[in-house]
Amino acid sequence: MTPRTRLAVRIACVLLLVCSALVAGAGADDASGAHASDGTASGANAASGAPRIVALYPNPVARNDAGEFVTLSLPKAVALGTCALADDEASVPLPNVTAGGRVTLSTAPDRTRRLVDGRVLGRSLPTLANAGERLVLVCGGEVVDVASYADAPEGELYENGTWRPLGRTAFPIRSVTDAPTTVFALPDDPGSVTDALRGANRRILLGGYTFTSTRVATLLRDDARRGVRVGVLVEGGPVGGVSSREARVLDSLAATPNVTVTVIDGPYARYPFHHAKYAVIDDAALVTSENWDPSGVGGHATRGWGALVRNATLAADLAAVSRADSGWIDGVPWAKYRRNATFQPPHPANATYPRAFAPLNATADRVSLVVSPENSRRALVGFVRNATDTLDVEQMEFSTDTALWNATIAAAERGVRVRVLLSGAWYAREENAALVARLNDRARRDGLDLRARLADPRGRYGHLHVKGAITDGERVLVGSVNWNANAVTANRETELVIDDPAIGRYYERLFRADWRGGVWTLPLPVLVAALCALGVVVWYLRRAVAFADSETDSETEAGTGAGEKRLGWSGERREDVE
Repeated sequence: MTPRTRLAVRIACVLLLVCSALVAGAGADDASGAHASDGTASGANAASGAPRIVALYPNPVARNDAGEFVTLSLPKAVALGTCALADDEASVPLPNVTAGGRVTLSTAPDRTRRLVDGRVLGRSLPTLANAGERLVLVCGGEVVDVASYADAPEGELYENGTWRPLGRTAFPIRSVTDAPTTVFALPDDPGSVTDALRGANRRILLGGYTFTSTRVATLLRDDARRGVRVGVLVEGGPVGGVSSREARVLDSLAATPNVTVTVIDGPYARYPFHHAKYAVIDDAALVTSENWDPSGVGGHATRGWGALVRNATLAADLAAVSRADSGWIDGVPWAKYRRNATFQPPHPANATYPRAFAPLNATADRVSLVVSPENSRRALVGFVRNATDTLDVEQMEFSTDTALWNATIAAAERGVRVRVLLSGAWYAREENAALVARLNDRARRDGLDLRARLADPRGRYGHLHVKGAITDGERVLVGSVNWNANAVTANRETELVIDDPAIGRYYERLFRADWRGGVWTLPLPVLVAALCALGVVVWYLRRAVAFADSETDSETEAGTGAGEKRLGWSGERREDVE
């Protein structure tokens, strides 16, 4: 054996000894049940099927912290009476029952049952101090799991190593295929909304930011009187406050049998704003960018996009969102909310606009339901990153501090043709103008195929309120998500991602019209009158030209300055006609 070979063998032996020691140390740690203080069991425990501590709720929104709980995951049926929870001060035996799956141990089980999934058992617990605690799960005399935390925020659950407000949902992205879909534009076609509501047979679950449309309220009351179950869920603290008009509309609905009105409100609301705009109508899901106001779904002001998808699976998922949002502690009954509320003056909208874009009925190849704050950041950023040829963005607002801003510029940098159209409404004009200038400056500096501008309604709508985008002419975003950080990561929002060439072409046409400012359209009577007037003008000009030609021919025959007179007349006449 050469010296070099002997040296290699020695190095290999040393490495084997080091690896063996590391493995042995890891095994010892697993056997003791110790792991990082993230509320998650060690890999060895999970593999062996031992019970795990998966969630802690140490600081409830209640006097004396009533309703503290600990959630366990039991991979197989376990006799809990052989287990105990302990902290540094005491050990508390678990109930003498056999259970499996997800089990929550609570000091106030009736309160906890409406907050968590799975079985809930009433039980005293070790003191879960708000300042921090280390909790040990012992079964059969052995430590099987350990979890710890520090500085528990009020009303928040500790799970997977992070704190989150209890009640925050975790809905996945749901996709369906071959879904009959109607897409429409506002203010062009408010009838798509009212017709869908009028056709309900079993249920309407309406979610919104604001709700001031008396027309929609009348339809809902009529539906309820026919036996349709109606639930209305709105935001309790919209910017500018709830208007007196909205209060009257919600009063009328709450007073109608078979109608429930709930307001998302209170100091422990799970979301900064309930900004979603949707309706579950029997087995169909309606999602729009517009509020339930005359200015929005009523067609009296804003440019918006909407889609009605007739698919029972998608409707069921959206109904689950509605139930989760209306059934928690921040879902306040309208009567209770109204007792302490103050209302602001209304701002009615009653303008009318041309109906240039009719709705389109199609069978969408694929439709996905995206929900904020769970998954919209990943879905929307992925939507932009997947663009290969074109990206058309039409937005109420667009913040520079988001991954969407960076993804949009990156799309242009990789050769995608990007167009960004932002609202020119008075309350957003200054900020959006600065963003337009910033994008166009970047395009000029780096030679990108990127253009941005403010929308010019030109009498076709009041102001742009869309929160949408189109990629490659066949994938479309329709929904309530503004492209800012709050909407993507904090608000409750709903969005559809529609994959279909025909629907893509529909929204491409709409985008191009909004981008260029549209084409002026005239009512039919005005158009007929204009054509008649044009015919009279043409007849008159032909008579005048014929008279002038005959007069010129006479002068030519007389031989008196014919060339100068012909030139002078034709120059003046050409100038008049042009």
